[in-house]
Amino acid sequence: MGRTFLYILLLMIALPAAAQIYKYTDANGHTVYSDHSPDGVQAQPVELPPLNRVEPQAPSAPPAPETDNREPAHNAYDILELAGLPTEEALRANNGTFTVNVLIKPRLRPPHQLRLVLDDEPYGQPSNVPILQLVNVDRGEHRLAVQVIDGQTVIQQSPPVPLSVQRVHKP
Repeated sequence: MGRTFLYILLLMIALPAAAQIYKYTDANGHTVYSDHSPDGVQAQPVELPPLNRVEPQAPSAPPAPETDNREPAHNAYDILELAGLPTEEALRANNGTFTVNVLIKPRLRPPHQLRLVLDDEPYGQPSNVPILQLVNVDRGEHRLAVQVIDGQTVIQQSPPVPLSVQRVHKP
């Protein structure tokens, strides 16, 4: 009994979807479409094209990812080097504070930043300005380089530059 009731219910729900459509002109001269033929008005049944049907498709395998056959870029920047440092003599910095310029081409692209590397260790806060400052650097021989970083990832590093810092010792 329950199954028969379900079939009757489904049939009743489906009947309006298959109902006939009628077209007629009302008393004001407007064209009206309706699902029933009004009394006393000549209505013409409208022939509708068959309903569209979409058959379910079996899921297909996702397309294979395309492989990039290009060589990865070894350097994101054509030029990355330190400038403005003496090469033949010691850098005189009485309190160990001095600035260095970074030559970079093309320009630094966001979100990249510049970070100094002093004696093979990251130095100071990253910056997007190509003028970087070192503070209270000990006298003596050092190695200085600059890195382009993206977060914690090193994108590129300049060749290290040997540097001798001279500080005046006051008695």
